[in-house]
Amino acid sequence: MTRKKKQVAVALVIAVMVVSLQRRVFDGLRGRGFVQVRGLQLMLNGEPFFAHGFNAYWLMAVAAEPSQRPKVSAAFRRGSALGLAIARIWAFSDGSHGNSSALQISPGVYDERVFQGLDFVVAEARRYGIRLILSLANNYDSFGGKAQYVSWARSGGRDLPDDDAFFIDPLARLFYKNNAKAVITRVNKLTGVAYRDDPAILAWELMNEPRCPSDPSGASLQSWIVEMAAHVKALDGNHLLEAGLEGFYGPTAPPERRQLDVAGGGLGADFIANNRIQDIDFATVHAYPDLWLPEREPAEKREFLERWLDAHLEDAREKLRKPLLVAEFGGSSRQRGFSMAERDAIFGAVFSRVYWSAGVGAVGAVFWQALVAGMESYGDGYELVLEELPSTTSFLIENNCRKLTHLSKRVASLRLARGSSGQPQLD
Repeated sequence: MTRKKKQVAVALVIAVMVVSLQRRVFDGLRGRGFVQVRGLQLMLNGEPFFAHGFNAYWLMAVAAEPSQRPKVSAAFRRGSALGLAIARIWAFSDGSHGNSSALQISPGVYDERVFQGLDFVVAEARRYGIRLILSLANNYDSFGGKAQYVSWARSGGRDLPDDDAFFIDPLARLFYKNNAKAVITRVNKLTGVAYRDDPAILAWELMNEPRCPSDPSGASLQSWIVEMAAHVKALDGNHLLEAGLEGFYGPTAPPERRQLDVAGGGLGADFIANNRIQDIDFATVHAYPDLWLPEREPAEKREFLERWLDAHLEDAREKLRKPLLVAEFGGSSRQRGFSMAERDAIFGAVFSRVYWSAGVGAVGAVFWQALVAGMESYGDGYELVLEELPSTTSFLIENNCRKLTHLSKRVASLRLARGSSGQPQLD
């Protein structure tokens, strides 16, 4: 064989291997379409999409070190086995902040090693049938956050009073927009698929828990969400978008709603106004009764949790007319009165509310947070090690995932039956 023929043969072998890898990666998802919104439901390939999931903010940072990538695979493998179908993760890590996992080192400058870690996360999620919510920035200074953007803007000559200037300063806004574009248009080095074209991504999140306490009127954050949501949608018409809100009500909310803001008064967020923005596809709420009401008894915390969820489900259904995802919830082992039974009671209350509101607002719940064995340093009190779940917790998760899957099939069957009989189909 001539040298040229050998080169051609090698090239063909490499091409076959790449195609094989891509097929292996793509095979995990149930259907290859993008999740969409129809009324109060998420839809996938014409069928309702209800799903529970887990938060694992650490996936990109861990995957940046190739030797640690088995932890990522283990999380997806175990999560998929439990029936979990959503993972919410950080797709940000900005500036030098004491670790080696910075994705955006300085404005527009990226560590390719960390980006390839995110490539691996997206590819593995698709392999195991997990759809991702990718958050684009942090409100807090961990992993850089809005403080890092303000610092960069100050270095660019801006005289900014505090970190909340992130929401109003044109240069800080430009830095955010440029970073969003870099992530959304990224072409995965493992699959060859741009993130904005990959169905493994369920949705983008503008920011993790955005707050602007310097403007309790809510105007600054509202303006920022309007602008950034339009920017993301202009870059990516395939994927859904949510703001990352915790669910705190603004000053325009009725008194009975404002009374629920036990931890959020004056934070500049507005659950109703922020989620009414046209480019926001679905609403989110976080739920931490033990963190927000640390001195209350367990029964009082559960009662608050139920009222908190009921209020947001009602408002999503009646005022927003958009689906609602419980994007964070959990129970901390570091809080007074903790027991696994109490944590299970929190999980049970959230799952129950989601199930009975599925199809008329609720679409799923994503607990905080999932770890795998050997990650003790990531523990924050809320962690659940997926391979070591207590039997009661495992039963709760698996049983409620099965119930939502069964409900999806029932609603799809009803839709098909009504459609074929000439009756109105469900929206």
